[in-house]
Amino acid sequence: MLMENIQTTSHLLMVRPARFAFNEETAGNNAFQQRVGVEEASLLQQEALEEFDAFVSLLREQGVEVTVVQDTPTPFTPDSIFPNNCFSTHHDESGRTLVLYPMFAPNRRLERERLLPVLAQMHFDKVVDLTHWEEQGKFLEGTGSLILDREHHMAFACRSPRTHEEVVADWARQIGYDYYLFDSVDEHGMPVYHTNVVMHIGTHIAIVCTESIPDDQQRQTLLSLLEANGKQTVSISMAQVIRFAGNMLELRNLQGEPLLVMSSTAKASLTPRQAEILSTDMRLVVPHIPHIETAGGGSARCMMAELF
Repeated sequence: MLMENIQTTSHLLMVRPARFAFNEETAGNNAFQQRVGVEEASLLQQEALEEFDAFVSLLREQGVEVTVVQDTPTPFTPDSIFPNNCFSTHHDESGRTLVLYPMFAPNRRLERERLLPVLAQMHFDKVVDLTHWEEQGKFLEGTGSLILDREHHMAFACRSPRTHEEVVADWARQIGYDYYLFDSVDEHGMPVYHTNVVMHIGTHIAIVCTESIPDDQQRQTLLSLLEANGKQTVSISMAQVIRFAGNMLELRNLQGEPLLVMSSTAKASLTPRQAEILSTDMRLVVPHIPHIETAGGGSARCMMAELF
């Protein structure tokens, strides 16, 4: 299978929320979600809409093509604003591939079902359906679980209740990727629920929270693999992870210019040197999404599903 030689895309799918809220079904293993009070909850949907619309406008101003899918009030899907966990797309010599992922939370599986008619109109040559793993209680949540080096057909993932090794192996076999699994923990020693909390891979730069990987051998192997694939590694701290500094996505606009998208929370957490490295060859695109981050426990990268 020919390697995808483009790491980034200029086309995104984003879901405009209808009933954004704190998701009780995911809160058990997403330490980034923060419960909001009754008064804040009543305003949350409107605040999320305003932040979402401003984010989409910002991306379009930067020359990124954004397909917006309007969510519906029923069924209730409080996390629909984070579509990157439901599916991923790939493009190689055999054509375009769509992958559908097994989701940990039952109400998140409804998000996937709602997106299927939209995705069906995009004419993929192959569909890899991994959703049957849900029956065994084994999950893999898209590009939340998998950090992809598309150029080298290599995936990186940290084990968690939402990222099961057997499903990663099944995915890799069907997609034609190699993969490296490692263990990553938060400041309380609990498994990090999604790899894209602690890691990002772009064309030339990788961002990794090395202190979240307690095993020395795993840490060194990960860094060696990234170096072998030509990535300059920027290490971030656990304090920066909490501020979503690992949750970034590199894009290119329709003119081919490289962009790096991160939230204003993430950008504010960077050291001057880190910001300098990241902005050397890329323009930083910085949406302000504090209410989405607080109640949803996800940041800018989670809101963008790449279309290849």
